[in-house]
Amino acid sequence: MLAQGGRGSAILLLLALIGAGWLWLQLGQESAPRLSVWGVQGGAAAVGAVAGGGLSGVAQAQQQGRGLPSDARPQGNPLQAPNTVMTQGYGVGSHAPAAVWGGVDLAIDGNGDGAADPEGTQDHPVYATHDGVVKLTPNSWPGGNHLWLANDSYRTGYAHLAGYAVQDGQAVRRGELIGYVGTTGQSSGPHLHYDIWIYEGGSWVNVTPLEYGALDGTGQ
Repeated sequence: MLAQGGRGSAILLLLALIGAGWLWLQLGQESAPRLSVWGVQGGAAAVGAVAGGGLSGVAQAQQQGRGLPSDARPQGNPLQAPNTVMTQGYGVGSHAPAAVWGGVDLAIDGNGDGAADPEGTQDHPVYATHDGVVKLTPNSWPGGNHLWLANDSYRTGYAHLAGYAVQDGQAVRRGELIGYVGTTGQSSGPHLHYDIWIYEGGSWVNVTPLEYGALDGTGQ
């Protein structure tokens, strides 16, 4: 019995010594950097190294475009209201000739009868349809309180405004509030005259806002 007990103690002591030696070897080694790779949208990846207990990464730059339209290009309804109505079309009436006066007149149908409602239209918010820099022309003729929003490729005009929500020379982004609908200048009632120009061949060319979503969200 004594001999068996002595052998058992020796085995335990040997296992303890082996464990202590393994632990000493692990503590004596420097932790080597490890790579961590994770997937991101589009199949790209980022690689980082574990150091000091934390993960540091170098992410790849996202591809430009990503299938979305450029914010420099005009798009959308400047009144952002589903009850927007067009009171005068492109290139007709006071908008002719289109090369000079082309645009559309927009108003709000506030009572649901399908026609412009002066009370519902007056002071309605006007929003930028693209990124650009503001040029204000108060009390102009025939545009009244007029606002240009321009970048290198496009400019949009907003006429007959009751007032401005931006300052001359201010850079704005698509969707930002820029003014309020009014009836200043040559106008028979509250409405927004909205026009779009493209810079082509060294000059500005007028185009129809209807091809740039001027009635988006209205069902028209």
